[in-house]
Amino acid sequence: MHSRRKFIKQSGLGLGFMALPSPFQLFAANEFISRRPDVSKRNFVSVAVENKIRRVKQSIGDQELAWMFENCFPNTLDTTVHYYHKGDKPYTYVITGDIDAMWLRDSAAQVFPYLALANEDDKLKNLLKGVINKQVEFVLLDPYANAFYDDPTKTSEWKDDATLMKPGVHERKWEVDSLCYVARLSYHYWKATGDASVFDTDWKSAMQLIVQTFKEQQRKVDKGPYRFQRGNGNPLDTQFGGGYGNPTHKNGLIHSMFRPSDDATFYPYLISSNMFAVVSLRQMAEISAAVHHDPDFENQCKTLADEVDTAIEAHAVFTREGYGKIYALEIDGFGNALFMDDANVPNLLSIPYLGYRTREDGIYKNTRRFSLGHDNPWFNEGRYAKGMGGPHVGENKIWPLGLIMQALTTDDEAEIVYCLKTLKSTHAGTGFIHESFDVNNPKDFSRSWFAWANTLFGELIVHLYDTKPDILKRFS
Repeated sequence: MHSRRKFIKQSGLGLGFMALPSPFQLFAANEFISRRPDVSKRNFVSVAVENKIRRVKQSIGDQELAWMFENCFPNTLDTTVHYYHKGDKPYTYVITGDIDAMWLRDSAAQVFPYLALANEDDKLKNLLKGVINKQVEFVLLDPYANAFYDDPTKTSEWKDDATLMKPGVHERKWEVDSLCYVARLSYHYWKATGDASVFDTDWKSAMQLIVQTFKEQQRKVDKGPYRFQRGNGNPLDTQFGGGYGNPTHKNGLIHSMFRPSDDATFYPYLISSNMFAVVSLRQMAEISAAVHHDPDFENQCKTLADEVDTAIEAHAVFTREGYGKIYALEIDGFGNALFMDDANVPNLLSIPYLGYRTREDGIYKNTRRFSLGHDNPWFNEGRYAKGMGGPHVGENKIWPLGLIMQALTTDDEAEIVYCLKTLKSTHAGTGFIHESFDVNNPKDFSRSWFAWANTLFGELIVHLYDTKPDILKRFS
């Protein structure tokens, strides 16, 4: 284990970062009673997941952290999934929690930690196949939409957006990462289970549509078919330039009109999402070669991935005083760049988590120091915590997603413990992870039912159980 002094020196985060959060205890230890629904009221029960919960809980030395894990890890299955069949194919509709709609991004991230257990539980395996099938169905409906309804007759509150709203679409914000998450879930399901049955003709058509959409949004010929504006007065909810975004110099990167926070991009080349696209295209190429034996599509994916990767390294790397070379979050190709990081994933912090570069990559290490310091305008500090937030909820707010990702992208035990202690001290007595909380008052939080954050917290605990179990045993 690194010494505390060595961690501070290497990270450049300083003594203040390592100061433990102020205590925010709201109840006695004997009040850690499960906050899960009764078994009869759970949407889905997996024997493999229940067994994993028991094993991991027993390995956690801190009762409150164990209680939080028990509440959070199964939250997606307990409360957000609707599993059914159409013909001989399973389908799984996954809401985000307090919003009755299925985001491609959120749904993929919500079930991702269960992939490792799929071969232990056929019911769970079929549920995961159902998520992939449902995502494919939605991509084929509209590759530019980010969120959908299972009921196509349901009317969206965003029905008057200036874009092509189709029945079944909840929101049509074009986010590169939405399509990447579909590819990621499919690829890792295959790797975890060895089951290639999900890669049917519908799946292949959806992947071809994803590649077509990425190419359209390189905008080499014209602006493409997508535009978006919203008239609710929130500048983060709409786009410049008649809905096409700010001007860009075309360089091979893919335009993304929105970030994974669902906030509008300022410069349309969102670098973290382009990095994710590189990874996803290479995953699609691997599947095409191994399963479909389609060299033409394999080559399309590889060629596009290489083009985007080359453009990132050529145009998105800048020298920043005090850091050296770092990645910008957004650029326009004219030399303008936005230097910040946002807690939603993909972000710059998550580069190794998503597989674009390793933790030891020099530019990533420099970028990580920037993301987790006060030169990042959305790194917030207060009485109870320091961490990354984002414009979606404004200043003085931290997203637990950022703290979780911080812990998932380091091997330094002191930093991991800091993140765990902060998460433990800021759940405001609920036992769940929220979208955001105020750095000076964790009782002031947004979204009490946010399954992505809950499940990602569970993923972190399982990751530590598998890789650094002593941290959980000693934690208090």
